[in-house]
Formats: sequence, structure tokens, C-alpha cells
Amino acid sequence: MPQESDHGQTIATQGSRIDAYVDRYAARATGMVASEVRALFAVASRPEVVSLAGGMPYVTALPLDVVGELVADLIAKRGPVALQYGSGQGDPHLREQICDVMRLEGIEANSNDVVVTVGSQQALDLITRIFIDPGDVVLAEGPSYVGALGTFAAYQAKVVHIAMDTEGIIPESLAQTIYALQTAGNRIKFLYTIPTFQNPAGVTLNTARRHQVLEICQRSGVLIVEDNPYGLLGFDGEPMRALRADNADDVVYLGSFSKTLAPGFRVGWALAPHAIRDKLVLAMESAVLSHSSFTQLAVGQYLATQPWREQIKTFQELYRERRDTMISSLEAFMPADFTWTRPGGGFFVWATLPEGLDSKALLPRAVAERVAFVPGTGFFADGSGARHMRLSYCYPEPDRIREGVRRLAGVIEQELRVRDTFGASSSPDHVGVDTPGPDLA
Repeated sequence: MPQESDHGQTIATQGSRIDAYVDRYAARATGMVASEVRALFAVASRPEVVSLAGGMPYVTALPLDVVGELVADLIAKRGPVALQYGSGQGDPHLREQICDVMRLEGIEANSNDVVVTVGSQQALDLITRIFIDPGDVVLAEGPSYVGALGTFAAYQAKVVHIAMDTEGIIPESLAQTIYALQTAGNRIKFLYTIPTFQNPAGVTLNTARRHQVLEICQRSGVLIVEDNPYGLLGFDGEPMRALRADNADDVVYLGSFSKTLAPGFRVGWALAPHAIRDKLVLAMESAVLSHSSFTQLAVGQYLATQPWREQIKTFQELYRERRDTMISSLEAFMPADFTWTRPGGGFFVWATLPEGLDSKALLPRAVAERVAFVPGTGFFADGSGARHMRLSYCYPEPDRIREGVRRLAGVIEQELRVRDTFGASSSPDHVGVDTPGPDLA
């Protein structure tokens, strides 16, 4: 029975809980936990800490004065429309402009098949909501985007990782995994993939493998969800041809203006086959009624009046310089058995620690030395990835990147001395789940 304290407050005699509602939540709420990335934001935002953690675009590179004038002009001339409810599918003119953007990756689409969303993250949530019943299987690269893993967990999906190497998903691993799961009676709802400048690994699925992945999934009846926020941010040559460009019936394409314009607008989209498109609109309307007319019209006016292709080139050059600084700093400071990927675009390097070191255990010591990264365990549904870490080069200035890598290298060197003095145990840490596959580094 409860008792009263000396101050008249009711207290429990047998234990206590911070969350008084825990017994009332739906079962799916147990999968809603803070990601490894989000948990770092408070620490990484301190000015004395060099953050190699978050994938924040460098929005300062935008002509902010022009964007401000554009927004003011929008309110002055179209305020009653911009501040009113809009369509659940999204502004028709913006959807046409989105088709122009996707054409850069070889996609020919009808604007009627585009659904505007609150960033591509909401598109991913809606797709998962439409398709996943508890226990259904989602295939995903190993490692995979932490935000996607959180969404899949919230809808009680079973995530099965597909092995990767420096050329992306290994088709043989994909085919073997699909066969084994389907033979065992599992329901595979879709393959989730970031084929271009993948988050967190930074690798890109090569052209030959793209055709193989499409063929394997089509033959097996597995839908593909292609998430492509970084596709236009390559450092060499023309954009890669999207998976959706070669299969309009079996691929849902997710895009976003968060990386090529600014995440603060929160404008993304899904391009889907007709039947899926209809369900997405219904799910969108039930979630938020309608998207922000203001942000849609602002993005549309930016695309209509500003040299957005040139702005993307500016971002490409800026991120290429920072990628090069990251790679040269790793080469200069890291021990010989610390390895990493070399991304051809996007925001991230995926690094592998020497044997016996654990990235999650290393993080508090790194923060004490004023540098932050994301441990690899956050990018695997089963918590593996302890020897890996994600390093982001998109936001810090080049000199800060170099200083951050120097600090991190000092922490790793210190841990190696401890390991060599006292010894350390390490367990096998595979890139994939069912088979080890080549190491991403």
C-alpha cells in the first residue's frame, strides 16, 4: 500500500517508476527510443567540442539574404495562399518542379505520382505505416540509416541486414537472404536502401549491382524503397542513375530538399506507383491533414527564381574540400590499423577501429578530449558494429575537421596503449548479419 511521506506526499512502498504511464502504452511504443545520433546533440553542440557526429548541411553557404527577400516577397504577394491549408498531396506546381529535379538522375515521372512530405523522414514513416504489420521483415543495408531503423522499430518490423562492401549491397547476399527468409515463411515487405553516398558508410552501389538488385527484388516480389537525399552531392562526374529510373513499378523513391537547399524548410517527397501513391496521400492526410503551404511555396519560388543548380555545385565543391580534409587528416594522424571508406559524395566516412577497441566505450573519452563521433552500434538493428564509427565532414570548417581528427587519433592511441598493456577481448563484428562479407573499410 502507498504511504505518506513526512511532507504529506504519497510514495510507493514497493519500488518507484519515473514513467507512471508505462503500462498503458501500445506495444509498438517500446520501439521508440532515442537514437545514438540524437543523444549526442547536446554534447556535440558545445562550442569547445569538434563535432564529427551530426550530418548537418552547411546552410551558411546559401545566399541567406536572397532567401530572406524571397520569403518576404512570398508573404507580400501570396500571403493568403501561403498561410492557408493546402492539398494533402502537395502543391501541384512544386510537384512538377520536383519532377525536374529528379530528371537529373534519369527519372521520368508524372507529377501526379509525387506526394510532398515533411522531409523524406515522414515519407519513410508513411511507407512503413502502410506496409508493416508487427513481425514483418524489412531488409536494409548493414549498416543502415539510424532514422530508418528507429522508424522500423516503432512499427515492430524485424530488420534483417544485407552485407555490404565498398561497392554497396552484395547482390549474392541479398539473393541468399531473401531465399532463406521466404523459405522459412517470413513476409518481406521491402528492401530499404540508400544506394548513393550511403548513410553511414559513404559507399555507392555501382551500376552493375544496381541492375542486379533490381532484378533480384523483382524476381522475388520484394518492393524497393530507394532513399536518395545525397544523390546530387557527388564530387566527380554526373549524378548516378537512380534505381527508380529503371523500374517505375517496383521502386518507391524518397527525395528531400534538406541537403540541396536547407533542412529547416522540411520539404521532402515520395514518388510511388499509383496504388501506393493513393495510400500515401490518405496516410499523409491522417497524420498532418496537409503539409505547410508556406514552406512548399517558398521552396517552389526558390526553384523558379534562383540558380539552384549552381547552388548545388557550390555545395559539391564545399563538401569535396571537407571530404579531402577528412581523408588527409586520417592519413596523417591515425594508426596504421585504423581504416576508413572514401566517399565519392555525401557527408560521411565509415571508419573501423583496431582490434580490441569499442567505439561506444571510446565516446566518453573522446568527448572529454573535445571531439564527438557516432558509434557504429547505432546503425545496426541488432546492436553490432562496435568496432565502427561514423565521421561526418559536412558541417565543421576544414581546420576544425583536422583538429577533430587529431584529437580523436590521440584518444585512440591512448586506448591502444591500454589494450597492449592490459589486453582486451573483442568479438567478431561482421559488416552483414548472416555472412561476414568484405569489410567496409
